[in-house]
Amino acid sequence: MQLQKIAYRSEAELHDDFDIPPLTQSLAQLEAEFEHKIILKIEQQGVIVASGQVSFKDGCAFIARMAVIPALQGRGLGSRLMAALESSFPKAEYYRLFTGARSTRNLAMYQRRGYQEYARKLLGKTEVVYLQKDASDAMYNS
Repeated sequence: MQLQKIAYRSEAELHDDFDIPPLTQSLAQLEAEFEHKIILKIEQQGVIVASGQVSFKDGCAFIARMAVIPALQGRGLGSRLMAALESSFPKAEYYRLFTGARSTRNLAMYQRRGYQEYARKLLGKTEVVYLQKDASDAMYNS
């Protein structure tokens, strides 16, 4: 929970929207997600430095709440986490996720991994970009 609040604060600042779900979610709500999602973490010296969630429905793996502690961003932790999340459901036909339209670093990482934009929508005050990748695209599955 602490990592999520720290990591998403910069997203809130970037989009001038402090009512985004990662910042307003309660601990009880987060704990409830463990019942229907796989939640992965990366630890360094016993401290959680990155985490993300994935759920599966109708052939689609939905990736969400990717978070890396700000001091360690840009060092490949997000890519490692993304690869682990994508491999959580081997029968997935495609993957979907979304991020803020102003989140250029996130968008660049997702695009490097083969994700392509398929929609945009306003959530609260934040414009979000929805991205998708076909699971059979072996060039990007690593």
